[in-house]
Amino acid sequence: MAGTLNPQKTRAALRTSAQFSLRMILVLLLTAVVLWLLGKAWSVIWPLVVALLLTTLTWPPTRLLRQRLGWPPALAASVVTLLFLLIGVGTIVLIVVPVTSQAPQLASGVVSGIQHLREWASGPPLNIGDDQVTSVLDSAMTRVQNSAGDIVNYTVTGVGTVVNGVVTTVLALFLMFFFLKDGPRFLPWLTRQLPGRFADDVPAVAARGWDTLGAFVRSQAFVGLLDAVFIGLGLWIVGVPLVLPLAVLTFVSAFVPIVGALFAGFVAVLIALVSNGWTDALIILGVIVLVQQLEGNVFQPMVQSRGLGLHAAVVLLAVTLGGSLAGIVGSLLAVPVAALIAVVWTYVRDQLSDPDPDPVPPAGPEPERATG
Repeated sequence: MAGTLNPQKTRAALRTSAQFSLRMILVLLLTAVVLWLLGKAWSVIWPLVVALLLTTLTWPPTRLLRQRLGWPPALAASVVTLLFLLIGVGTIVLIVVPVTSQAPQLASGVVSGIQHLREWASGPPLNIGDDQVTSVLDSAMTRVQNSAGDIVNYTVTGVGTVVNGVVTTVLALFLMFFFLKDGPRFLPWLTRQLPGRFADDVPAVAARGWDTLGAFVRSQAFVGLLDAVFIGLGLWIVGVPLVLPLAVLTFVSAFVPIVGALFAGFVAVLIALVSNGWTDALIILGVIVLVQQLEGNVFQPMVQSRGLGLHAAVVLLAVTLGGSLAGIVGSLLAVPVAALIAVVWTYVRDQLSDPDPDPVPPAGPEPERATG
């Protein structure tokens, strides 16, 4: 038979629950205010984030020039920034030229692929007649014509997006240069500006976050480069068009764990299907699966020094949440943000935890006392 409730314990439990709920509400309100402020200042924050990500890639050669060769900070930062800019422009040119030259071939392949799909759909088991397909295409064309105004708006929006992207890139490059030149002086300066314990905690968290972010970006770049090389080699051997753009897409997609690899693989198989047919598409699918298995079981364990400490399920949920909240940008930033949150949480937990007690020495025979 159950006993009666203790009024004092019940009131204490309700009081504790109310206090916890009130604190959670305050935390959520503060989080909402911070996110609102970030949204208002996103035009400034986004170039800053891009510059930090680029700095994690370009800092190792800058550090080599400064520490090993004794170059002045401004000269080392200028040379690395210029080389990075040349590599970026050269990569864009190498992508645009093949796409432009092979665009007619790709277009004809898409048309041929659509025709094959129509022939397949007209047979069993679907048995879709040409009249039905034509009706669907006519309705699609009518919808496109009725949406001409929306298409113009989307075009204008796209032009504005390109302009914003150029401005963001220019700002990020300038910020990257200053980070490379003056980065090592930032933490000492931050320590002098903060009062009390913040002078120790904030620089410590910033240093850990920088190490985690740098290790993550560099390891993903290394794994993405290996994927791009091997998958690009497979595309080239099979004879799939647009090898270089697809390889670059594979490299860029590596910065979105799990989802990026699926997207890049889908695009590669689709291009192989519409240009070379089912056989080559299945071969490319096998190559991608093999490379992804090598990446997951060989490459990534070799570069696991990034030490994110995030489970694969957490990574997948973070990418999904980031994509739903902020699209492609959210997917790119989801895992680094989750890793930085884990760094902050680990530091706070360490500071709030009691130190481990001194281990008790194992019992053993007492040493013999010297006799005089």
